[in-house]
Amino acid sequence: MIRYLSLEWLDALTAEVAASAVLQSMAGQHTIGVTQVVTDGPEGTVVYHLQVGDGAAHFGAGAAEPEHVRMEQTWETAVGVATGELNAQEAFIKGRILLSGNQQRLVESQPVFGALDAVFSSVRERTEYR
Repeated sequence: MIRYLSLEWLDALTAEVAASAVLQSMAGQHTIGVTQVVTDGPEGTVVYHLQVGDGAAHFGAGAAEPEHVRMEQTWETAVGVATGELNAQEAFIKGRILLSGNQQRLVESQPVFGALDAVFSSVRERTEYR
C-alpha cells in the first residue's frame, strides 16, 4: 500500500498518466495546467500538477507551468473527495476547495478529468488514506 500524497503515490500517478493512451491522445485536443495544493497533511503542504497539451500529458510534484487553474484544499477535504466520502461539487460549492484561474478552460477540459479518474481509480486501489 502507498500513502496518499506521498512521493511514492505521486510517482505511481506519474507513471499511470504517462502510460495512459487516452490521456496522451486528449493532450492533442486540450491544453490545461492544473496545480493542486493540499494543506495540513501528515507531510505538511503538498503541491502537485497535471499538465496536458502539445500532445503530451504529465503528472508530478510541484506547480503546473503554465498554470491555468489552481485548486487549494485541506488534507481532510482532499481525503474525503479521494475516497468518495465527500462530493467534489459540494466541496466547491461550500468553499472547501478554493478554485482560482481560468474556470472556462477547466470546464472545456472535463473530458481530460474523466479520463484522469480512470487513472486515479487504478492507483486508489493501492492507496491508504491516513
